[in-house]
Amino acid sequence: MKKSVKKISKGLKGEISIPADKSISHRAVILASLANGKSIIKNFSKGQDPLSTLQICKNLGVDAEFKNDLIINSTGKLCSPAGELDCGNSGTTMRFMAGVLAGQNFNSILTGDKSLSKRPMKRVIEPLTLMGAEILSKDNHAPLSINGKNLHNIDYVSNLASAQVKSCILLAGLNCEGKTTFTEPYISRDHTERMLKFMGANISTCRNTTTIEKSVLRPQIIEVCGDISSAAYFIVAGLIVPNSEIILKNVGLNPTRTGIIEIVKQMGGNIEILDLRNVSGEEVGDIKITYSSLKAVTIKGEIIPKLIDELPVIAVLATQADGTTIIKDAQDLRNKESDRIKAIVTELKKIGADIEETQDGFIINGKTELQGGCEVETYHDHRLAMSLYVAGLVCNNPICINGFEWVNISFPEFEQLCNKLLS
Repeated sequence: MKKSVKKISKGLKGEISIPADKSISHRAVILASLANGKSIIKNFSKGQDPLSTLQICKNLGVDAEFKNDLIINSTGKLCSPAGELDCGNSGTTMRFMAGVLAGQNFNSILTGDKSLSKRPMKRVIEPLTLMGAEILSKDNHAPLSINGKNLHNIDYVSNLASAQVKSCILLAGLNCEGKTTFTEPYISRDHTERMLKFMGANISTCRNTTTIEKSVLRPQIIEVCGDISSAAYFIVAGLIVPNSEIILKNVGLNPTRTGIIEIVKQMGGNIEILDLRNVSGEEVGDIKITYSSLKAVTIKGEIIPKLIDELPVIAVLATQADGTTIIKDAQDLRNKESDRIKAIVTELKKIGADIEETQDGFIINGKTELQGGCEVETYHDHRLAMSLYVAGLVCNNPICINGFEWVNISFPEFEQLCNKLLS
């Protein structure tokens, strides 16, 4: 699907509600499936990735249906699946479910689409194997054939700050005797820890180390807040499109996810948090954004895990900031749905950005008047597609985005909400 995007001059105006957080939706359906009883998940994400996780839980014998809210009835025990478990395009699904399934009393196979099958799984296979798991793979890539075993606890020190790896080990540790610990160099997003605690797990965190013991989860009513990764595209658009003033409602403001807000403030962006509150163990609020004059910054180190998914659209933001923005320590971008470093540099250059690729990030010189007037590619990557759409809003000439349908992986409502702010 091709999508044409052209420059707008009147600005973005109004307010929109941000759709459900995908990260929290994944966790909600998995943990509700592992609890004994009835859980109610309000505002579950309709993105394809969380729906892949939901379908796998159903294939494992969990009773789940939508009645406005998502109702999960579970015994807390999973059943052997009738066939392979398809994770679609979702690395989160595959890595989380590997942790869940490694300790079951049955065998299973996790598969995915062509893109997912290229993504590295050694990062979860290795620690799970240390716990006693038996996982067969194609050179540490999907499909993963998991022979269920009784696992034992470990103390694992990761050289990568990764919420997916951490969550995988914590989910495996739920059924292990003793204490399972996970230590990471920086604190990655902590939705799993918060929800496990919310549902009664014996879990604690001290600095960069999280410890979990064998636990029985309680069913809960879980309200999923809006996804800050989805809000990021509107935050950037509101900052760079002249005459814009918008409010984004019901956005998750978990401190391990708000790196983009910290960076916007460093760049001099006009951003304000309204009505801060707590919902199902997560900080939530509304965000007001106004068009701003921006200055360049250096983004590196421990803030990277707090904005790793937002870096493609932050690159767009940096093209409209005065000075040289440097992004480093982000080499894991090369292991996403695409090599996001190479992809974003290649496509932004096409439309006139002054951007150069480095091994672990990129260097962007601004402020640049983006020209557009060309076709750009998405590389089957939903985040790249939406980042290019935002860039198109300030290009002098229209751009045509090839493969725009990949937006549906995470944010099927994206274009509809854009149009609402344009009307």
